[in-house]
Amino acid sequence: MANEIIGREREIEILKTCTESNKAEFISVYGRRRIGKTFLVKQFYGDCFDFYTSGIYQGTRRDQLALFNKQLNKYATSVYPVPNTWFEAFDQLEHYISNLNKEKVILFFDELPWMDVPRSKFLQALESFWNMFASTRSNLKLIVCGSATTWMMSKLVGNKGGLYNRLTCSIKLEAFTLQETESYLKHAGMRWTRQQIVDCYMVTGGTPYYLSMLRKDKSVYQNIDDLFFGVNAPLRTEYTFLFRSLFNDSSNYRNVVNLLAKRGQGMTRSEIRDALKMADGGLLTEILHNLCSCDFVRRYSGFGKKERDVMYQLCDLYILFYLRFVAGASQNDEHAWSNMIDNPARRAWSGYAFEQVCFTHVKQLKQALGISGILSNVCSWRSRSDGSKAQIDMVIDRRDQVINLCEMKYSLTPYEIKKDYYQHLLERLELFRSETKTRKALMLTIVASSGIKQNAYSGSIPKVITLDDLFQ
Repeated sequence: MANEIIGREREIEILKTCTESNKAEFISVYGRRRIGKTFLVKQFYGDCFDFYTSGIYQGTRRDQLALFNKQLNKYATSVYPVPNTWFEAFDQLEHYISNLNKEKVILFFDELPWMDVPRSKFLQALESFWNMFASTRSNLKLIVCGSATTWMMSKLVGNKGGLYNRLTCSIKLEAFTLQETESYLKHAGMRWTRQQIVDCYMVTGGTPYYLSMLRKDKSVYQNIDDLFFGVNAPLRTEYTFLFRSLFNDSSNYRNVVNLLAKRGQGMTRSEIRDALKMADGGLLTEILHNLCSCDFVRRYSGFGKKERDVMYQLCDLYILFYLRFVAGASQNDEHAWSNMIDNPARRAWSGYAFEQVCFTHVKQLKQALGISGILSNVCSWRSRSDGSKAQIDMVIDRRDQVINLCEMKYSLTPYEIKKDYYQHLLERLELFRSETKTRKALMLTIVASSGIKQNAYSGSIPKVITLDDLFQ
């Protein structure tokens, strides 16, 4: 077991603990599509499955049962007929398992949500299988995966019926961190600088499947051209399939995402509702909840704001890049990204994308600030003053009576803090103190991808965080 896997140390340790336990285990692995759930399970267990099957995208009940039967007959010595119902299918699986004489019995159901075809009673049959049979066998380990995060969360992790509180372990797999991305690329033979790795990360979002498409004989920009703008570019069509495979009503989800892509700082629920002219019912609430569960959208509160003022911001880096530069773009330029190196739109996007990278690496930011063990809340702030557009994208409100006001700066060379910008920072700091009435100490913090240039004002910034800190 446990073939070579890049990163995922915590997840591997969880799988190891569950597999070696002396009780039945029901393990759920879920997360965004293309995040590497199937790869993780298959690499960890190798060829040690005693039964493995997968759901079929948009397959009928008969299709799902036929594949289940085909897979069962691959493992069993007996030949089982194609079942008519899922209850029959699980009866056959119970019969097969009962005749196994093994120390551990490993079962893996991949893309579980796709098996749950309407009116198929799949979930009821799974409940019966686990509650009446599998849970009583201390050597049995059932691992289930699913990209449809909303189904996994509502029907399995948050099940209120026969599977309520039956999962013994739940693993939400997330995108690679910068450190894990660096390890992956080095393993794949790509000796890129950390600046180049961040450039790649701002497009792929650390999604392992997208990273696996990169070629070591090409530069970062050439790889992006191939993935998005070249002939038969594989990630040009990914966006539509991504939503269709996750959500039944994908058009409504895309409408919300397309709107948020145009509002960088995010929108409140009521603003989204009004902009899309949606009814004030549960549909929008469900869509926003599901988008957040899939890590496509970030839900955050402004500093000192109430719950009704919560903001929703598009944070998936692949989607952000696709909607900004690929959707609706001409397919005539196969080197579009390389040719946009000095484009103002690209520079603006780089700054925003880098902000999102920082938000996904708050743990590393806190570590660089030396406050990992201090209770803190991360939020944003926008001025209430009439006519003022002042805002602070990241506010770290600490229990030790300090607030870090963070500025994120993306640049290829050390960022220069000039007199007028430094004065702007001081004015915004005082505006923040005046409006929030805080008595805490305020600390200016700059997260600069290439550090800051030493000059008369650089020493006035109490804390500067660089890329090396984000890679920790």
